[in-house]
Amino acid sequence: MSTTQQIQFIQVNPEQLQNAITESVKQQVSELKKYFTEPEELLTREETATLLKVDKSTLWNWQKQGKLIPYGLQGRVYYKRSDIMKAIVKLK
Repeated sequence: MSTTQQIQFIQVNPEQLQNAITESVKQQVSELKKYFTEPEELLTREETATLLKVDKSTLWNWQKQGKLIPYGLQGRVYYKRSDIMKAIVKLK
């Protein structure tokens, strides 16, 4: 014996059904995005200086002032692109 499930829609028009399905899918996708994050992009000092159009000594000064957070690996200095973008402030 097989059992089948039936769903009855009472007083639901096609547009309301479509909206309910769309909203449900959006919620599920939003939940799934939490598990699929893109890896953080690391930039070298040279790449960061080129991106910001400043000298490497300026990066060092910003680092000392706490404006940029450096990360290191085997004597190399890197900056996270997201940290760089957060450090850029809107001017009035």
